[in-house]
Amino acid sequence: MSLVADRVACRYGDRVVLRGVSLTVPPGRVLGLTGPSASGKSSLARILTGLRPPEEGTVVVDDLPVSTRRGRMDGRLGLLHQSPGAATDPRMPLRRIIAEPFAARGRSRAAETADRTAELARRVGLTPDLLDRYPDQVSAGQLQRACVARALAAAPAYLVCDEPAAMLDAASTATVAHLLSGLAAEGVGVLAISHDHALLRAWADEVVDLGDLAG
Repeated sequence: MSLVADRVACRYGDRVVLRGVSLTVPPGRVLGLTGPSASGKSSLARILTGLRPPEEGTVVVDDLPVSTRRGRMDGRLGLLHQSPGAATDPRMPLRRIIAEPFAARGRSRAAETADRTAELARRVGLTPDLLDRYPDQVSAGQLQRACVARALAAAPAYLVCDEPAAMLDAASTATVAHLLSGLAAEGVGVLAISHDHALLRAWADEVVDLGDLAG
């Protein structure tokens, strides 16, 4: 039972960004993936989470195929984007951003949603006064923390993090690293993608280079 990419290829027009890439993210581990800019790391993140189909190869999660229709929809897969501004609705305050997975499920009572949202905010280090602010009223690091909380609210079996610390200061980076390690301890498989090899070595169980994964 794992998130597995097998000989995945991706291209944009005539430009090949991934060729024969194979990767396994096991449950309960933080796997670090590094590589230079424009090497296809973000494209692989989108393919792994069903946001883009591979031109070649397959992706399966717990032995089920991932397609553009499933994966994130059935709650198995989550994606933490490198740009929190692009991944959030500027018309939503942080508390609504965090609570989006609860609203999508449509099963939680308002009081329960409020309590769980507040707890997630505390878990990622967001103070209550920030929750009614909008994305343009907080720092990039604070907004990324809200995105981390939203990812936690979805309770995925596997979480793909595309440059999760790119917008964060040292303190926020340490918080995210601690949270991802905690998720892995709870059985979640985490793929942490970054060009910063030293950072990944500090908080991943294993680090692989994208260039070494091509078949």
